[in-house]
Amino acid sequence: MQIVLNILVLGSIYSLISCGYVIIYKVSRVLNLAHGELMMVGAYLLLTTASAGWLGSPLAAIGLALVLSLTVGILVYVLLMRRMTGESVLAAVLTTIALGILIRGAVVLLWSAQHHYPATKLHIANPSIELFQNAKLSLISLILIGVTVATYAALFAFMRFGRWGLRMRATGQNALLAAQRGVNLHAVYALAWGISTFTGAVAGMLIALDSGLDSTIVMIGLKAFPAALVGGLDSLAGAIIGSIIISASEVILIQHFNPLLSDAVPFLILIAMLVIRPWGLFGTREELDRV
Repeated sequence: MQIVLNILVLGSIYSLISCGYVIIYKVSRVLNLAHGELMMVGAYLLLTTASAGWLGSPLAAIGLALVLSLTVGILVYVLLMRRMTGESVLAAVLTTIALGILIRGAVVLLWSAQHHYPATKLHIANPSIELFQNAKLSLISLILIGVTVATYAALFAFMRFGRWGLRMRATGQNALLAAQRGVNLHAVYALAWGISTFTGAVAGMLIALDSGLDSTIVMIGLKAFPAALVGGLDSLAGAIIGSIIISASEVILIQHFNPLLSDAVPFLILIAMLVIRPWGLFGTREELDRV
């Protein structure tokens, strides 16, 4: 039973991160390879607000960090990615790679490479809770699962019924036609980058509260990319399935084989999927022939 809970927690982490890849690709057809780094920025913003004693409460620190993360995502589009409009897809992808490298260096310069514990600064306890016999989860892990479920429910509702969600779907299907119908493409793209960074930051913050924070957290964001592609880069539902597949493979490998191979298995599955079905399990075939 403990293995099932571990798969559920890791799958929730990957799901919460991978939806950010899906949102940006679904709306703008850009592969944001700096998503892991933007997730890391959100976690370090929480560390900064947690260190600010004037905020007074953990909820205020977390709320401010989330607002700042949303702002960072919007600014990335307004100041950088907007200039890629009309350029080749490869140029936009390479820009995100360069952005990721820049963020990694900036994080080490600003916050150092040492391990930090935001939960300690916020005075948040993280007790272990026994759910079943010999099966336990930390409190933050339980919150992570609940937040993931709530986030996906909100995203599905927003994309299905929200006015801006409909605009995002229309832009993703045919940007030119959407623009002719009066949709502000730049506002839609900025919103997509903001939501993507926001959801990634939520994941990064919860990981940091649960197990601490250092610059290696970016690897978790990178391993969520195979989960997004396995499910289909234009499918939110596929991101959930892909995350469960990746997390189950990783946890089983750690439990029964060599834990040192756990970092490699997501990318082995990614390579296999690219060879067999490059558009993913639930992706649209004509949307992505090759990455």
